[in-house]
Amino acid sequence: MTAGEATGTLRAMYLDAVELRDFYNGPLGVLARRMIRRRLRELWPNLRGQSLLGIGYAVPYLRLYRGEAERVIAAMPAQQGVLHWPPEGPNASLLVDEAELPFEDASIDRILMVHALETTEQRAAMMAEAWRVLAGNGRLLAVAPNRRGLWARFDHTPFGHGQPYTVSQLSRVLRDSRFTPTRTVHALYAPPYTSGLVIRSASALEQVGHRWFTSFAGAVMIEAQKEVYAVRRDRKPVMARARALLPSRGRATVPARRDLAD
Repeated sequence: MTAGEATGTLRAMYLDAVELRDFYNGPLGVLARRMIRRRLRELWPNLRGQSLLGIGYAVPYLRLYRGEAERVIAAMPAQQGVLHWPPEGPNASLLVDEAELPFEDASIDRILMVHALETTEQRAAMMAEAWRVLAGNGRLLAVAPNRRGLWARFDHTPFGHGQPYTVSQLSRVLRDSRFTPTRTVHALYAPPYTSGLVIRSASALEQVGHRWFTSFAGAVMIEAQKEVYAVRRDRKPVMARARALLPSRGRATVPARRDLAD
């Protein structure tokens, strides 16, 4: 049974980039960004000198490494749309087909997937492309809604759209895509409500949940390492058409609609 079969027949569909931007500009988005960034920094404390690629809508979390990593690029799927990012400098975001990433083989050190796996209709091809562009010793971090958490049950946040995952389901997706899961953390223990009490209590709830209630977190985060010598488990060929490649060094400056995205 595949992860998709295990979670039912949920229709995958990207949210619009403007909707995602607006969410992260609101109180719940600020809360989600703060709590997930905290876990992200625990997993990746220092990316100095490395290249970082965000796939999906990862810009609220990529900002953590601007000025530290050598390159930070946001790849936003065509179904989602693209926003100019960062708003205060040269554009480092680009519109992509997630099944045909415009990067050279083994040119990226780290990949962060946020609001991608739960909504894509090309999961196998997207993961194959992530494997292709990731360096031999590279790491991928997948962030997805936790199927058992409250955030997956409410559609007023992006975590309530698409297909949520349990830890075992997300791990299976990574293994089937030639990645070896190395570490798992959880985030978003506060309920997805905008009341002042919830917002003020979020840090305390995060600490209690992280210690006692990991199964009920809103988001599951799994870091995985690229398997360099691996045989495909699904044996289904993923055909790659000709693509225009971006150079492995230098900042991406693909024009995008200028909008405030953080």
